[in-house]
Amino acid sequence: MQIFGVDIGGSGIKGAPVDLDRGDLADERFKVLTPHPATPDSVADGVKEVVDHFGWTGPVGVTFPGVVTGGATIRTAANVDKSWIDTDARALLGERLGGAPVTVVNDADAAGIAEMSFGAGRDRRGTVILLTFGTGIGSALFIDGALVPNTELGHLELHGHDAEKRASSKAKEDHDLSWERWADRVQTYLAHVEMLFSPELFIIGGGVSRKADKFLRHIDGIKAEIVPAQLQNNAGIVGAAMRAAKEG
Repeated sequence: MQIFGVDIGGSGIKGAPVDLDRGDLADERFKVLTPHPATPDSVADGVKEVVDHFGWTGPVGVTFPGVVTGGATIRTAANVDKSWIDTDARALLGERLGGAPVTVVNDADAAGIAEMSFGAGRDRRGTVILLTFGTGIGSALFIDGALVPNTELGHLELHGHDAEKRASSKAKEDHDLSWERWADRVQTYLAHVEMLFSPELFIIGGGVSRKADKFLRHIDGIKAEIVPAQLQNNAGIVGAAMRAAKEG
C-alpha cells in the first residue's frame, strides 16, 4: 500500500510516495525550497508542486514544524511565518490539492512514528525521545511505544535562550562551529532533557543523522543510549504517510 508523504521544513519541502509495508520511499523524493516568507499560501503552493511532480491524486500526509492539534490546526510557528498560527492547514492544503484527503502532523512526531515502527526505536519499550536537529530542534516523546504529541522540547531554555538557538544544526552553521564544539552544545542540551525525562534511548534525527560519526563520539556523560535515526532525513515523509493511512 502506498500513501504520499510531505515534510515541510524551514529550508525545504520534500515528499514522495511511501511504501507502508516496507516503511520506505517508493520513489526518489522531490524537494523544493521553502519560500520566504513561509506564509500559508506560499507553502501550500510548494506542497502542491511536490505532490504534482508525481501526479499523485490520493490521500496525503503532511508534516509541519510546530504544534498541530486535531490533525489540522496549527498552534505554533517558530521557523515559518507567524500567520500560520490558528490556520486550518488540513482545509488549506486539501483545497490546494484539489480536494485530496490531507492529514497534518508535527514534523518530529512524524519522524518518531516512522522510527518507532521501522527504524532505531523498533520494539523499544520505556521512554524513548527522538530529537531532530535542523533549522530548529524538534522532539517526539514515546512511552512504551505510545506517542505523547507536540512536546516541542527544542524550546526548553538553555543558557537563557531557546535550546534550538544554541544547539540546532542551523546554529552550528550560523556560528561556524566545528563538529566537536557543536557536540558540546548538544551534550549540554541532552543532559538537560535527560534530567527532565530520564529516557532509555535518544534517537538523533534530521539531516545531521547522516553524519552521526562526526559528532556522537564527542558526546559523553549521558546515561541514555544515543543512536542516529535509521530512516535519516526521510523519517518525516514516512511518518506523515503512516499518520495519513491511520487517519484515513
